[in-house]
Order: sequence, then C-alpha cells, then structure tokens
Amino acid sequence: MEINLRPYQEEVVQTALKGENSIIWLPTGGGKTRAAVYVTKKHLETKTNAKVAVLVNKVHLVDQHYEKEFRPYLEKKYKIVAISGDSDEKDFFGNVVRKSDLVICTAQILENALTNMEEDKHVELTDFTLLVIDECHHTHKDNVYNKIMGRYVEMKVRKENNLPQILGLTASPGTGRNRTLDKAVEHVLQICANLDSAIVSTKNSLPVLQSVVPKPRKIYDIVEKRDKDPFGDHLKLMMSMIHEFMPSEASLSLREVGTQDYEADVVELEKKGVQKENRLIAQCALHLRQYNDALLINDTVRMVDAFRVLSEFYNSRQYNLLDGTDFFLQGLFEENRVELWQLTSDARYENPKLARLQQTMVEQFKDQDSRGILFAKTRRGTHCLFDWVNSNPELQRVNIRAGILTGAGTGANHMTQRGQKDTIKTFRDGGLNLLISTSVAEEGLDIPECNVVVRYGLLTNEIAQQQASGRARALNSVYSVVAEKGGREIRRELTNEYLEKLTAQAIDRVQSMTPREFRRKISELQHTAVMILIQAERNMKEKKTRYNPTQVQLQCRGCFTPVCCGADIRHIENSHHVNISPHFETYYKAGGKVFLERSFEDWEPGRVIHCNHCGKDWGMEIKFKKVAILPCLKIKSFSLNTPRGKFTHKQWKDAEFQVEEFDFIQYMTSRFPDLNLENDD
Repeated sequence: MEINLRPYQEEVVQTALKGENSIIWLPTGGGKTRAAVYVTKKHLETKTNAKVAVLVNKVHLVDQHYEKEFRPYLEKKYKIVAISGDSDEKDFFGNVVRKSDLVICTAQILENALTNMEEDKHVELTDFTLLVIDECHHTHKDNVYNKIMGRYVEMKVRKENNLPQILGLTASPGTGRNRTLDKAVEHVLQICANLDSAIVSTKNSLPVLQSVVPKPRKIYDIVEKRDKDPFGDHLKLMMSMIHEFMPSEASLSLREVGTQDYEADVVELEKKGVQKENRLIAQCALHLRQYNDALLINDTVRMVDAFRVLSEFYNSRQYNLLDGTDFFLQGLFEENRVELWQLTSDARYENPKLARLQQTMVEQFKDQDSRGILFAKTRRGTHCLFDWVNSNPELQRVNIRAGILTGAGTGANHMTQRGQKDTIKTFRDGGLNLLISTSVAEEGLDIPECNVVVRYGLLTNEIAQQQASGRARALNSVYSVVAEKGGREIRRELTNEYLEKLTAQAIDRVQSMTPREFRRKISELQHTAVMILIQAERNMKEKKTRYNPTQVQLQCRGCFTPVCCGADIRHIENSHHVNISPHFETYYKAGGKVFLERSFEDWEPGRVIHCNHCGKDWGMEIKFKKVAILPCLKIKSFSLNTPRGKFTHKQWKDAEFQVEEFDFIQYMTSRFPDLNLENDD
C-alpha cells in the first residue's frame, strides 16, 4: 500500500530521509506516526541489514501502532512483531529481534533486554539501525526513554560506531516548567541533546496543517464558590479534633486543609512518626490524609463520593484496632458517620461545578453524533463521575453513553489492558460516545474525532493541555474548562496558554541557531550528562553497600513490629523482592488470591499478605517455578532500621544495602534437604 503524505508531513521527514537524527514536532492529530511509517519504509528499503524498533510509553499504543499504522503499509514485505508486557515474545526478545525487520514495543521491554545478559533475551543498541521514539518529550530525568538514550549518548561521547538513527515524535517538548524564554530554550536544547537530534517542524505548509488540525473553540465555564458547605465544614471539624489529639508541635507545620500542600505535609508527618516510632503521630497523619482526600473529592464531585471513600477506609480497619490511638480515630468516624451521611443527601449544598458540567454536557450532546472526552484528575475521580453521569436524568435524556478509561495496573480503580482495549474499541465503534478519562487519553491514542473535550478540576502542564485540546479535532469543536472562579485551575490554564506560546518561541530560537552553534551546545550538554550519569552510578554503588544486610531490620510500618532483617531478602530479576526465611510466615496472614491479567515466565501470583498484628498490607505471595511459595514484599509497607536511624522508602532501589539474587536450587535444598542431588564423596 502506498503512503501518501500531506505537504507538511513531506517537509518534516526530509531530515530523517537523509539518515540524520531528528525530532518531528507536529500537533496532536497532525499525523506524526504516519510520517514515521514513511521514514521507516524508506529506511528498510535503502539501508543494508536494516532493523527498526518503534518505542512507545504506554502498553495500549503497541497494538494501536501495529494494527493501524505499521502493519497495513509494511507487512507484505517485512517481518513485523508487536511486543508488550502481556506478549510471550518478551521472554525471548533477543531472538525475536534477530528474526524480525521491525519490532514495536514498550520502552521498558527494550530497557529490560539491554540489561538482561541471557542470550535469548539480550540485545544491544547497535543491533538496530533506526529507533523511533513516540512521545519523545518524556526523554528526560529518570524516564525509561532517557535510560535508553543515556546509554546511546554515552556510546556516542566515547566515539563508538554503528549507533542507530533516531527519530523522535512529539506534539510538544514543553518548557520544563520554565517561564522565561532563555530557560525554555535550555530545556528544548536538553531534549535535543538527550535524543541526539535536531527538532524539525513545518515552515512552508502551515496553512495546510491548520486546515487539517483546526483549533477548537475554548470556553471557560466558571463557577461561583459554594455559599455554604456543611459537609466539608464537618470534615474540617473532625480533622481539628485529630489535630488536638496529637502533640501540639506535630500540627504546627501543617498548611491549609483541603489542599495538595496539606496532603504533602501529612505524608511527611507520617514518615516522621514512623521514624520516631511514634504510632500516635503516624496513624493520625495517615487518617488526616484520608480526610483531606475526602475534602478534595467533595470539592470535585459529590458529597456522597467523599463520604464513601472515608466509609470504605474505616470499614477496612474496624477489626485491626491495636491501641488507644486506633480506638479514638475509629470512634471519631463512627460517632459522626450518620450525621455525615445525612449531610450528603441535602441537595442545597451539592457541588456547583457538577451543575455547570451538566449544563455544558447537555448543550454539547444535543447533537446525537456528538463524541467527547471528559478529563479528570484521578482514577477515583473518573469512577465518581461515571456514577454521576449514569445516575443523572438530564444526561441520560441526551443519550450520553459513558465509559471509563484509566491507566493499566493491578491496584484498585486500575483497568486491565484488555479493559482498555475494549473501551477504546467500543468508543471507536460508537457504542460509547463519552470517555471519562485520566491523562492516559491525552497521548497517542487513536480516538475518533471528538467535538467536545472537557477538562474538569485539572492542574497539569502545557504539554498535557495541548494534547487534551488536540483531542477536539472535529470541525466546530469545543474545549471546555470547568473551574471555580479565581481557583488554581483557571490560573494554571492561563499559565499553560502562555507556556504553549513560549514553547513555540523556544523551538524557533533553537531552529534559528547555526548548525555549528547547535552542535557545540548539544555536545556540551551530552558531555555533562555522561559525567553526571557516571557519578550517579558511583553514588548508587556506594549507597547500595552502605550497610551490611544483617545490620538492617525491617519493621512493619503500621505497628513497628520487627519482622526480618535485610539478609533475609532476595531479588528475582531485579523486580520482585522476596523473603526466604522459613520463620517469616509466622508474621503474616494470607488473604484472597491475587488475579493478574497476564502470565509470567517463572512465577504466578498467590494470595495477598497482611501483618498478623495490625493488618497492614505487605504485598503478596508468589509461586516461583510452580513449587516455591515466596512472600513478595512492598518496601513502602515497612520501615528500615539501620545503624544511622530509621528510614522509609517507596522503592527497593532506594534501600541502602545489597540484596542478593534469589538462588532457586539453594533455596529448595535448604528447605527440603532430601532434594539435594549432589553425590557424597
């Protein structure tokens, strides 16, 4: 099948067709991926021993790029494979790459293959002749794209040969949160340096691009603040009682309740309570965060949604009360449960933003062919809005058929990858006409042209704003921002409009540099990045050997019970951290079985595990090689007691001791001596 490009697409692929590294900058809906297919086709046709990898940052984009873009144009002549976390091919990635002309995969799968030295799985960057990097503005800091490109840049600085050509795709590199032109230019140059690429855009075909990607009409749907909020006020009263229950110095540093700032403060307060083994402070902070979440939900959706969140939290804890702190906190909620529930049923005090959102949706969906996306901040928020839409008579009258689209995962409110695919397909086919989505729908998804996009209670950056507005691609489409008068959302939206213009100015400044000046700046940034990378690796090695594993004691974060030491922990493929001590099972109780959508090569999920003493969630059991039952632990459920004090971590990589690799044979023979197959001398 022939690939026909529009004039602006032909213009932006010229650098890539010369074999030079480039970043294609086109707006959402401008056809970046189609341009990449064209470049890939020409590359495969003209490059000796060509091998291409297309990298994406979200699982659902693997199949989309394969089915909608690359396969229709390339499958007749070339061997194409799409690989994601639920593909069996990922376990033999090296073999698959060697037998294929083109692989489409998540960046994490390539990163895993670069670090895994098993022959069937391992690849080198030099095995490829072209890397296509989708949504390449993520190539910075600790993002997996930047880990891959960090290797590339280091190899380039060391003057190694046979590096692949790079083709990046982005709707906006952004300004890196910078608000001055000079700093925005520095950010764009850093992205170019990280990708070892020049940034290209259309100069001669702007009218054609603007006709293909019309800008939606932007509407600010401003809402007056609630006159009265008795439900919210009652929550604040309960929070003040918890403040009074704590030592006075603990609550001095807390900022205004019902804000993200307050959430950050109580998160830090809980850590301090754990580090000082002060359970009163740690538990009060944990509960205050739940109340603050409820206030934020009350500010965004319905009072009943906020009440349910608190009610579910306290229902889950009622059988794990250890001391006076637990009895006080549980009792406070139980004493106020009925009054809170009664307040939720008073329609006079319902959230005015929802009334404004209803008005906007009814206006836009009078046309039976309307399609829209409603962007919400959190997964929980999407579920609350979904319930609201389905129980709202006015919205049902205009035949709104809503579905939820959130990120894939295994936690509460996560979707399975299959669920994502099914929802997108149903929306594409017309079975749904409204997606209620988190930011997962902002990037890359091949979603039918929408005539209405609504951002509801969102604080994001200029990149996300451009991508969201780019989803409103139908003629005469509307991009609505529903927000409170004088609120942070409006200020952020206006700031993002300024930053969007600043991004364009920064790119223009970069493109105006002489080739010599551009190369000099890129070279300086790359040499600096390599030095930082080398030093960071040294620091990490030093950090990992700071303590002997026997010096580190793991304590339950909920009750401070010592449960094991660092020497009991082993890692499996650097991702699962398991306890191999035969005594550890006395410290936990197992619950229901964990079900995961995908299967894994050497292990399968078992039951969830909780602290025997306080009920704290610790992780799950895994069955390794179908015989070994191993408790797999979440480090955030524990505090680590070390010679220099007590610490909490979000990820195992932050632990300051070396974790040995799990040895299956050694484990089985130590547990079951009769399995020892070694002959006696």
